[in-house]
Amino acid sequence: EMLQGKKVIVTGASKGIGEQMAYHLAKMGAHVVVTARSKETLKKIVSHCLELGAASAHYIAGSMENMTFAEQFVTKAGKLMGGLDMLILNHITYTSMNLFSGDIHLVRRSMEVNFLSYVVLSATALPMLKQSNGSIVVVSSKAGKMASPLIAPYSASKFALDGFFSSIRMEYSLAKINVSITLCILGLINTDTAMKAVSGILNIDASPKEECALEIIKGGVLRQEEVYYDNTVWTAILLGNPGRKIQEFFFLRSYSLNKFIIN
Repeated sequence: EMLQGKKVIVTGASKGIGEQMAYHLAKMGAHVVVTARSKETLKKIVSHCLELGAASAHYIAGSMENMTFAEQFVTKAGKLMGGLDMLILNHITYTSMNLFSGDIHLVRRSMEVNFLSYVVLSATALPMLKQSNGSIVVVSSKAGKMASPLIAPYSASKFALDGFFSSIRMEYSLAKINVSITLCILGLINTDTAMKAVSGILNIDASPKEECALEIIKGGVLRQEEVYYDNTVWTAILLGNPGRKIQEFFFLRSYSLNKFIIN
């Protein structure tokens, strides 16, 4: 009931977790706009969303390497739905698991697609989300909370998401902006892309993408600060980092709140 009639954007929706989120939202009766690079695949997903009961479903194809597209996409999606209640940021650029060999282009692409485009999308969406008291849902990874070999550029972009959106969450809270930010920390999920990337490298069980997609949506709707989804309960306990939370709480007390007053 909480999502029926709500207006939701899902990025990286042509396959994997993003595709499953679109289908869950459709079943819940939401308005959905999906994006990815593959126009033909998005057409099929939109068609299936309508079959599943979406209030409306549209697609806008494009690459998140293009920051102009990212900005224009949110504006177009908002016009198609007449507003926005939830922005789900899920897309990434593909990175194989290899030792870092000084490929700066790969680092730059990872930061632009996996991080900078998220900033552009959320900044563009903020005026609409303020009007609806909406939510931003940021799909991240355990690689954005702990060191992991063979994925340094990817890991850097995911750590950046935590630093930026956790800071922005604080700013929104202090400035009395009623827009929630949910950071989703995922373990290994059984998407085709992930399974191909870790084949012969990682020997751990993957979690189901369908259930993962639902947990991400639930976390956003319930306005949770963080969602941990993995094949073990220890992840949330060990990576939740209560020491950091305590430090942040006391550090905030040293700020002058006048800086956060919105005129």
